[in-house]
Amino acid sequence: MAIVLRYVDNKGFIQERFFDHVHVKDTSSSTLYSSICATLTSYKLVVENLRGQRYDGASNMHGEWKGLQALFLKDYQCAYYIHCMAHRLQLALVAAAREVDYIHEFFGNSSFIVNAVGASCKRQDELQASQAAEIAEMLESGETETGKGANQIGTLKRVGDTRWSSHFTSISSLLRMYNPTCTVLENIKKAGSNYKTRGDASTTLKRMTSFEFVFILHMMKQVLGITDVLCQALQQKSQDIISAMAMVSHTKKLIETLRDDEWGSFLDDAMEFCKMHDIGIPEFKDPYFEGRSNRKGGFITTEHHYHFDIFNETVDFQLQEIDSRFNERVVDLLQLSAALDPKEGYKNFNSDFICKLAKKYYYLDFTVQEIDV
Repeated sequence: MAIVLRYVDNKGFIQERFFDHVHVKDTSSSTLYSSICATLTSYKLVVENLRGQRYDGASNMHGEWKGLQALFLKDYQCAYYIHCMAHRLQLALVAAAREVDYIHEFFGNSSFIVNAVGASCKRQDELQASQAAEIAEMLESGETETGKGANQIGTLKRVGDTRWSSHFTSISSLLRMYNPTCTVLENIKKAGSNYKTRGDASTTLKRMTSFEFVFILHMMKQVLGITDVLCQALQQKSQDIISAMAMVSHTKKLIETLRDDEWGSFLDDAMEFCKMHDIGIPEFKDPYFEGRSNRKGGFITTEHHYHFDIFNETVDFQLQEIDSRFNERVVDLLQLSAALDPKEGYKNFNSDFICKLAKKYYYLDFTVQEIDV
């Protein structure tokens, strides 16, 4: 276990130094807790003076009840835990995606598509040739315009769980290269090297050309398009706390607006795409059957399924995760701490905020008389 200390030196400058490398028998939170305390004590550092914690996103580290940060907070009430904001957001969105069965299955299918199409140089050549043919046809018909950087031929992008922006990039590339990807899968279906390859391509092509897949593809691009701006901003080293918190609030409002006001326009876009690509659109007033009606004790319409079971549920999980990870205490602590930010000659200096910070969060460091003065 690597231990890094962040502290203020006797000249008032913030320092961050590698401190020690400790062998641990396991990575349970209790073992890590006792090892850190023992190490600090052995160097005559008072654990009670700990005022902050930062770890990765593993459950044994950030767990609300039994995580390492919770154990420290239980014994040392001013050792507040602040997770990396960019990573915090990415974890929130990944967790939200996995909570909705349809979205989890969608990402499994889209990953298979990306891997299948990019499995060999031959298939990538087929994808690029199909893109070139499609672009030439669109230029000839006037459906697209020429210009610097326009009509680029690319490849499908893979996703990574710890980099949520990669999900947005992957979704965008799949939507942009939808027809060429279908063409490659059709070729694999007809001329695959063995029955398994042909069968997998056939099954994947059916899923990809279904209304549900296209619906979720458009939905996730819209949701990720909103959150990707915040993801990118939080990773900038120059981002200040006040702006970051304002962007979190703004992102939440945009997601809420998508949920409450933009269902109709979103559905129109998804249906228009289906019409352009000859994908069957279900009758939204018809009952929806997938075993769900039995569990709910009655039938549900197809519109209810797509609107509430997929669209609203996905957006709601996004909002819940953001609220959970950017909770009120973390946001308040960061906003108050911004009063001490030395940037631009302490432009955010606020004596009331500093007093509130001392009284509410660091009351062990000051007497009542010092705070009142």
